[in-house]
Amino acid sequence: MTGTAGRIPIASLRLCVAVMAALVLLDATGGSGVVGAAPALNPLDVELRDASGRRLRLTDFKGRVVLVDLWASWCAECQYSFPVLDRLGREYRPRGVEIVAVNLDQRQKDAAAFLARRPHEMLVVFDPRARMLEAFGAAGIPSSYLIDRQGTVRYQHSGFTAGTEAQYRQQLDFLLAEPAR
Repeated sequence: MTGTAGRIPIASLRLCVAVMAALVLLDATGGSGVVGAAPALNPLDVELRDASGRRLRLTDFKGRVVLVDLWASWCAECQYSFPVLDRLGREYRPRGVEIVAVNLDQRQKDAAAFLARRPHEMLVVFDPRARMLEAFGAAGIPSSYLIDRQGTVRYQHSGFTAGTEAQYRQQLDFLLAEPAR
């Protein structure tokens, strides 16, 4: 039998391959079409406010090691992680570590009720529009990030388990042992 029945013309095959390659690229880039696209927001530049209304950014802590924790009053794991982070803050602050607890509650009164039941010394800031969640690309909360003295995110944690505190300690000790640049 001769003829072209059952054969795909080469031009159609090339088009099919090109479309598949484009779909793979879009999937690999999160739909941006740009490999290695930077997030729309840089977490170091997001403006936050503390309870007194003072504005601050993570860049304000350059030269210190920073542990940023994203949390909310309704988050069950956050109820366990909050006192651990506060304890770490008291212990590590004299060594050059700042713990920044970023509250994502849409209503500040929900955060205030949570905080009233949990005395704390660490810095708590508010982000009701969840810009930090977007900037870090976090999938959920609690999520935490350890940032070195130069402002580079070095470690990331999703969730909080019995072993998370030990991981924080190991990573903080490692970052503090690095020579200052």
